[in-house]
Amino acid sequence: MSTRRKFLAGSVSVVGALASSTSARAQTRIESSVSETASLCGEWFFRTDSDDLGTQQKWYDTYARSNDKDWRAVSVPHTWQVEDPLSGYRGVAWYCRHFDAPLAWQRCAVRVEFEAVFHTATVWVNGFPAGEHARKGYTAFTLDIAHLMRWGQPNTIAVQVNNAFNQNMLPRGQSSDWANDGGIFRPVHLLVTPKTFVERVDVDAVPDFKSGDGNLAIVARIRNTDVKTWRGKGSFRVVDEETGLTVLADSQGSASSVNPNEAQSLAFQTILPKPKLWHFDHPSLYRLELLISDERDVHEYRTIFGVRKLEVVGGAFRLNGKPVRLMGAERMAGSNPEFGMAESAEQIKSDHAEMKHLNCVFTRVHWPQDKRVLDYCDRNGILMQSEVPAWGEETFSRMGAEPDAEIMQNGLEQLREMIARDRNHPSVVVWGLCNEIGGQTPSAYQFAKRMREEAKRLDPSRLCSYASDSLRSTPQRDVAGLMDFIETNEYYGTWYPGTAVDVARHLDEIHAAFPDKPIVVSEYGYCACAADRPEGDEHRIDVMRSHDIAIRSKEFVGGAIFFCYNDYRTHVGDRGIGGLQQRVHGVVDLFGVHKPSYELLRRECSPIESIAIENQLNKFDLLITVRRDLPMYTLRGYKVRGLFFGQGKIPIERREVNLPDAAPGSETKLEMVFGQSEVALYVHFDVLRPTSFSAYSLVWKP
Repeated sequence: MSTRRKFLAGSVSVVGALASSTSARAQTRIESSVSETASLCGEWFFRTDSDDLGTQQKWYDTYARSNDKDWRAVSVPHTWQVEDPLSGYRGVAWYCRHFDAPLAWQRCAVRVEFEAVFHTATVWVNGFPAGEHARKGYTAFTLDIAHLMRWGQPNTIAVQVNNAFNQNMLPRGQSSDWANDGGIFRPVHLLVTPKTFVERVDVDAVPDFKSGDGNLAIVARIRNTDVKTWRGKGSFRVVDEETGLTVLADSQGSASSVNPNEAQSLAFQTILPKPKLWHFDHPSLYRLELLISDERDVHEYRTIFGVRKLEVVGGAFRLNGKPVRLMGAERMAGSNPEFGMAESAEQIKSDHAEMKHLNCVFTRVHWPQDKRVLDYCDRNGILMQSEVPAWGEETFSRMGAEPDAEIMQNGLEQLREMIARDRNHPSVVVWGLCNEIGGQTPSAYQFAKRMREEAKRLDPSRLCSYASDSLRSTPQRDVAGLMDFIETNEYYGTWYPGTAVDVARHLDEIHAAFPDKPIVVSEYGYCACAADRPEGDEHRIDVMRSHDIAIRSKEFVGGAIFFCYNDYRTHVGDRGIGGLQQRVHGVVDLFGVHKPSYELLRRECSPIESIAIENQLNKFDLLITVRRDLPMYTLRGYKVRGLFFGQGKIPIERREVNLPDAAPGSETKLEMVFGQSEVALYVHFDVLRPTSFSAYSLVWKP
């Protein structure tokens, strides 16, 4: 009888043992480099350390109990910044909890994964140092802890967290316009695998437009933590996420070996026949299941990917070979005062569903996001620019011709960790390298140049850019010229004087400097951020409407991202106190309440320009006009839904008709007939995307 043990995602025997002894909820992740995953979310004990005495006094070896006066129970993910007494505290704090280690884990590799801790984490297990993740607050890290475990008995894990402003990291010092929330603010897991396991898999899936096939490149990193050489095979299969059917399989496998305490790459190059392409309106996904096996164990790694390509051709964007001009809005995470950066899954889903309702198909973010954000964008269709948190000209102040070595190294490390974690997400189409750094100063120029080189080395297939605010004069000198496309943050009428006329002139000057590259207005909007710029949503509406007209008039503009979706928490905020210190910049407030500008942004970002309606005896003739400018893309798989309201405002009949493929600038006539004899009080019409989100709404009244 074979003694080979199978470690597969979905096995719960070991996880169940942990859950029963620690009350930690066992879970199997859809995307996972482990066979068994146990959550370490939930109850931890917490205390601040304003005098930084914890290490000296060995708090990491403290057996924290709920009745210890210096420790209190909190729920991880957690940030102390949402608690009024601690909203302004930036410094050292501690977390501690206990977990059991079943005897069955004794011949396994055991790791602890923190999805993010802001910004420096030092970890101890059972009083012994397990490792440190320093000055990188938004990227995941994993530590080996098997050698520190006590098998068959309780174990202690302690984490010292430091979120003090730091001059040797990004964001540098106080050069960040968002919430620097300290804490273990994203989920934590224990990862249990064979001693040789798949640590990571990189998937590049690019369509071949001539053949209709997909070129699939898979690189698996296999790590051996054992004392003997591992010899085995690697194989994979690809599953259509929608149907659950296997669409590609490597049945024979490839032989491989990995020396003790080393890692080795195993690569596959193959063709995925006639794949469904990933698109923001058709977010088709595939699941890669990669297995390695030897005489004893099997380890499976699962990851989600999509086949798609966003490229620049002839000075314009093409998505899967088709020309597109994109619009959206940016969301500043961590802004709801109930959660801060420790956002719940429900908060993430709710905010991004709102973004979809706003017709956001293209967004950027100022720092690497929670993987649950990217999962949502993958499954619901939002193109994402994920960014290293290098913001503001102060980042490079008092530097010479080159950036300081520590800042450069920190930027490269954060870039590498972001790409390593997020590169398989089809929603991530651009690596953002920095933001408003003063791209014509020598040190900032060299920083962005080096970051671009590293991003292209690690991931040649993705576009790279940076959001510039230094293109208003001598744009040809800006490091933006090295990027795949040009991004400009324009705030005429807000952060600096001007009107929509200046916007048009500004865009023309950039285009003259870089005629072969599309331009994305990476930020625009209205901020009530000074005495001469008072809050009043009518100002935001005026800026949005007038700037959109100017932006749309330029065919070389490939995209525009409104800043921003929400008012946001920030330590440089000019409104609010404590946990409500904020910048008023959004179409919703901190709690998600809509302002009047919300509906205008939804209409401005819609691919539908207008709907004209004629009615005769409850037979409605609809004339649907698709935008020809911005946003610009062909509508495929859309439909129109009508909901008939009769007396008493009661919905009594619903009809749907398919909208034929509609090219930019096209007009389509549709007929919708209701069977009611009574006259409608009103009819609510929606143009629905294939993802079921509404792209345009109109209420008809007689």
